[in-house]
Amino acid sequence: MVFLSTHLPILTVVIPLLSAAVCALLKGKNLPWALTTIISAISFLMSIQLLLEVNVSGPISYELGSWAPPWGIEYLVDPLNAFLLLIISGISTGVLLYARDSIASEVPEKQQGLFYAAYLLALTGMLGICITGDAFNIFVFLEIMSLSSYVLIAAGAPQDKRALTAAYQYLIIGTVGATFFLIGVGLLYVMTGTLNLADIASRFSEIEDTRPIRAAVGFLVVGIVIKLALFPFHVWLPNGYTYAPSVVTAFFAGTATKVSVYLLIRFIYTVFGGDYSFGIIDLADILLPLAVIGFLSMSAVAIFQKNIKRLLAYSSVAQLGYMVLGISLASESGLTASLVHVFNHAIVKTGLFLSVGCMFYAVGSVYLKDLEGIGQRMPITTFGFVLGGLGLIGVPLTPGFISKWYLILAALEKGSYLGYALVTAVLVSSLLAVIYIWRVVEVAYFRSPPEGTEKAEAPLSMLVPCWIFILGSFYFGIDTTINVGFAEAATSFLLGGS
Repeated sequence: MVFLSTHLPILTVVIPLLSAAVCALLKGKNLPWALTTIISAISFLMSIQLLLEVNVSGPISYELGSWAPPWGIEYLVDPLNAFLLLIISGISTGVLLYARDSIASEVPEKQQGLFYAAYLLALTGMLGICITGDAFNIFVFLEIMSLSSYVLIAAGAPQDKRALTAAYQYLIIGTVGATFFLIGVGLLYVMTGTLNLADIASRFSEIEDTRPIRAAVGFLVVGIVIKLALFPFHVWLPNGYTYAPSVVTAFFAGTATKVSVYLLIRFIYTVFGGDYSFGIIDLADILLPLAVIGFLSMSAVAIFQKNIKRLLAYSSVAQLGYMVLGISLASESGLTASLVHVFNHAIVKTGLFLSVGCMFYAVGSVYLKDLEGIGQRMPITTFGFVLGGLGLIGVPLTPGFISKWYLILAALEKGSYLGYALVTAVLVSSLLAVIYIWRVVEVAYFRSPPEGTEKAEAPLSMLVPCWIFILGSFYFGIDTTINVGFAEAATSFLLGGS
């Protein structure tokens, strides 16, 4: 056990990677699902262990092949990426508990082994991006995640052929983002001679005022925000979320974009440094307007959607604006608010997409016109959606309220008209969220179901995991020990505290 404990950083990535190959060979619908769920649960347990170790003993450095960095590849676990590992593996495990019947209804049985193999590769990519301390390794894991994501989105084709177009669109835009990122990494390597993030950071002050480094920062930031789907680079996300299988949408909504938020924070604070990022080149001048325009405009666009998955997809772009706003405030409280919202949004939005998946399972559509009276036909599922919607709006006792509270405090710290304007923008966006959630409530509860339809909920195997996320979101809206506690620890570490 001591041997395994020593190698947890590499096992967290290698186990799902190797299991993907085994999963691709399995037939039927139960074996691939069971293996994927077990592997994801193991990753979750290892992530909890890593987070506890980091919390007690400080950052963990793991040298692959016993080659010391910067010559060898280093996996580095600190309070920030340990927090992200917990979120990704936890969301993945919860979604997989839900997945068996949902995937059985949306993906042909002969393709399910390959589907779950792609799922494990996506999980591997996300975990690898977070845990590696090597810039080129980040690119490799980014591509593993992206390539498997294209496959997972395209798996929605049996339900709607537009999934293929959505996957192709994501492929084109994702490739552009990856190219920008790789060029940035290449420029950093040319100027520093190393790919180890800590080593680049230690040499950065000597070369920060050179044109290649400014270009590298530009390429890296643009590449990451494309992957992050920050407005106006978000066009791939609504189609991808809308036409992918329900499980894939829930998994990506809770994890994929959060990984890109992590990368943005990692490069800004660990590699470039906060003083350079917000002092010399002032990234806030770019990120803050895009974040505000993003959460206001995308919340407004969500109101006019006729498909609930598409409505929630635009809502996700808006919520990403909140996270980037916290980063762009360039303060301890702003960064804490951003990380708190990464956790809270992952829980809330996954619960919402899972409840929509239940509706799709029972009705075969998530267009509002097909869901009239769904509150009477699926009362348990619909009530769960409404509770999740309260979290999205930011009603007290929900995690959305906690996130916005911290974000508003951070904005008020600005102590200027800009701070008050940002608070107003956040409140206006919350009111827009009330409107788009109310559109679903109005269709569900104030319209009569079609004649002849009977009450029919999704199977318990789907309802129970869905409600775990819904009730869990309320727990984290009341007890903030985990979401706020670990976010504050990660922020303190990034800003040089203990």
